[in-house]
Amino acid sequence: MSGSHPFRVLRAGPLWIANGVIAGVLALLFTVFYVGANIDPAGHMSKLPVGLVNADKGAVVDGKPVNLGARITGSVEKSTASEGKIDWKVMDEKEMKERLGEGKLFGALVVPDDFTSSTIALTGTAATGTPVRPTLTVLTNQSAGSVGSALARTATTHAAENASRQVGKDVTAQTGAQSAKPSAAARVLLADPAAVTVEDGHPLDSHSGLGLTAFYYALTLVVVGMLSANVISGQVDHALGYTHNDLGPLRRHRPLIRATRVQTLAISTALMAGLSLLMGTLVMAGAVGIMGMDASHLPLLWLYSVCAIAVAGIGALTLLAVFGTPGMLVVTLVFIGMAVPTAGATTPIEALPGFYRFLAEFEPLRQITGGIRSILYYDAQGDAGLTRGWVMMAAGLVAAALFGFGVLRWYDRKGLHRIPVETTPDKTAVSA
Repeated sequence: MSGSHPFRVLRAGPLWIANGVIAGVLALLFTVFYVGANIDPAGHMSKLPVGLVNADKGAVVDGKPVNLGARITGSVEKSTASEGKIDWKVMDEKEMKERLGEGKLFGALVVPDDFTSSTIALTGTAATGTPVRPTLTVLTNQSAGSVGSALARTATTHAAENASRQVGKDVTAQTGAQSAKPSAAARVLLADPAAVTVEDGHPLDSHSGLGLTAFYYALTLVVVGMLSANVISGQVDHALGYTHNDLGPLRRHRPLIRATRVQTLAISTALMAGLSLLMGTLVMAGAVGIMGMDASHLPLLWLYSVCAIAVAGIGALTLLAVFGTPGMLVVTLVFIGMAVPTAGATTPIEALPGFYRFLAEFEPLRQITGGIRSILYYDAQGDAGLTRGWVMMAAGLVAAALFGFGVLRWYDRKGLHRIPVETTPDKTAVSA
């Protein structure tokens, strides 16, 4: 036994260098992933899907059919065509409501059926009575993500206001050539004829976290799976006698049971699969039963929760088994560092830089969030993200099994067996 004082290790340069490199890389990567993804969502926004509905029935003016709603929608499309930030989806009201109810639109702009008649009435030449200012309705969709809905609302409102002023110029020019010119008050109204109002296109229940409960619930599932994998990995090693198990000042060490790496991962995987039933049940009970989260399709939510925890946990176990001690850092980066900014829950995928959009295609948190969002907000529709969630979880499970067991089998064949801490451990005992 060395007589050196334990604090002498602080003089060792490699100790400082190794920990400094690891801590520094983690700090830099988390900054890049979290801050970089959200620093300028409006600037990175590209092809954000927004509905465009023209329900205007038009009117007949001087014997000619006129549809100012078509002019509005045409002006809206042209005004933003060069920017490419908004992907206007021209559709009818029924399809628009369906798309909002599937989370495929972040908002919509609706031209009402009486837009032309109400606008012409402002000229005082085509109707009697007090004219009513026409309204353009901007619909939001918080269930698709609060930031995405806000970006869509801002862009859509701006486009609607510009289109209103353009239509006002056209109508003013046309009526200016007529013998019966509009009054001064009418000309003021015609300068910007449409009032723009904002409404919620897909209302959520009060306990839905303004559209964020799906994300936080999915994040809980992933974190529970990831952390439980770390616990299970350590406990299996202890049960096989490869490591000590410290409980405060007490240390327990079991007799060594030799196991291949493949056998060890198989044991951990079976334990994770079984315990996922318990963890999924408790997560749902805590969220819905104790905290009062709004939820429907509870049997499906329970099954999805159990599977999500199992897939995340088995994936983490695979990385821990393949990479060893550094595996926990890899797990943290994959399941948390790269996953949270690319989940599409706060900042939409369409408002992320290209690199983060690439990560979002396979990051597990995004896939799990999509399925939970479908169950909680969109009546468990497959097209709303549930089908993709199931498919991607299955693909992730297969990939983890092929990668994990394949690499570990190669380790075993090469004779890269695990070395126990003590080749001849003492009898099972508890000592101070």
